[in-house]
Amino acid sequence: MNPETRDRARRLAEAARDRKGEDVVALAVGPLTSFADVFVLATAASDRQGRAIADAVREAAGQLGMTLLGTEGYEDGRWILIDGGDVIVHIFVREAREHYDLDRLWGDAERIELPEPAAAASGANRT
Repeated sequence: MNPETRDRARRLAEAARDRKGEDVVALAVGPLTSFADVFVLATAASDRQGRAIADAVREAAGQLGMTLLGTEGYEDGRWILIDGGDVIVHIFVREAREHYDLDRLWGDAERIELPEPAAAASGANRT
């Protein structure tokens, strides 16, 4: 995988975290499939939050100069798929993530290390 793809995946994951996406992971699926290099998975507390995360991801993609091929599931908000070509972002409400279990399905994929969330890195969570 080229460094630009890895960087785009990290930036889109960061956008999901910025909107309080939980359990955000990036999986290098390129060696396992021909239709994408990376899946970014994120969990939302509700369908409304899922749409907010999707909005942030799409905005970040635009800032990165990415051309999105499509977005599916936005209206329902239970599983939103944002197709960025080489990077595909999946945003689930918890029940849908557990049901479809892409983490297990793509369990052979290498996990891409993501930077520590900004709040934790800055010490904002310290008491």
